[in-house]
Amino acid sequence: MILVAGSANLDFVVRAPHIPAPGETVLGRDFQTFSGGKGANQAVACARAGGATTHMLLALGDDAYAAPLEASLTGAGVQMHVVRVKDQATGTAFICVSDDAENAITVAPGANFALRATDLPSLEGFTHLLLQLEIPMASVTAYARAARASGVKVILNAAPAQALSAELLALLDVLIVNEGELAVVADHQGSIAHCLARLAVPCVVVTLGHHGCCARLDGVYSFEPAFQVTPLDTTGAGDTFCGVLVAALSQGHKLQPALRLASAAGALACTRLGAQSSIPTQAEVAAFLASQAASTEADSAALSQFCGFDFI
Repeated sequence: MILVAGSANLDFVVRAPHIPAPGETVLGRDFQTFSGGKGANQAVACARAGGATTHMLLALGDDAYAAPLEASLTGAGVQMHVVRVKDQATGTAFICVSDDAENAITVAPGANFALRATDLPSLEGFTHLLLQLEIPMASVTAYARAARASGVKVILNAAPAQALSAELLALLDVLIVNEGELAVVADHQGSIAHCLARLAVPCVVVTLGHHGCCARLDGVYSFEPAFQVTPLDTTGAGDTFCGVLVAALSQGHKLQPALRLASAAGALACTRLGAQSSIPTQAEVAAFLASQAASTEADSAALSQFCGFDFI
């Protein structure tokens, strides 16, 4: 059973030919709102695409923006532990999605920053705690500390990127980052291999966009090349990957097949618009995987070399 503690935002999304440069005004096209926020996205992915029993601790304002977020989580089968904040608006995000499926995101955290250490529910019955960095760092660290004391596995998606304390790193069982976040957490601008060598977390997973992902678990490296899809919107892909990976690990999957499941779910999410609305079902992930050929040794070797592992 998984507890996700993190953010929930209502996303305001506009499609445009390209993402505006500083000082530039771009005439956009379609505008829609979607349920989002890294924590809520990952909770939906755990439940819907990963098939895991999932709870979520979140903070919401006492406003109209909260209702669609609660409906989306409930619809995915996520059991909520809601902190209601009367003097803050529900979190929002303003997203521009370009025609080449890239995005630029500005987040107004609002009620998300009201989550405190004392808000954590009982951890009895939970096996995994999934965290991100869109809530106060003090709360993230307190939740990780409580989970470690209770024998609950601690997984952190270190996004948005920021430096992490030695205490927090020591509390983690799994760290999930993209290439840019890895450089920030490792405080190093070298290759992925060199950055990983600077981190003592038992398991580190690095997502690499259209290249795929790599991971190190107790000194053993795994490489999963990306599935080839035509992207529409990459907004929720990373969160989908995180949620499905944790769901798979909680269900007893070894790391390599868990990476493959997560990669397939993330690839499918890229082909749809929105964050939670883009997250596939578990059946859709299974069908997609059944249609894909297994990756080859040559594919894995090319990915390892991209990461700087010339010795593998």
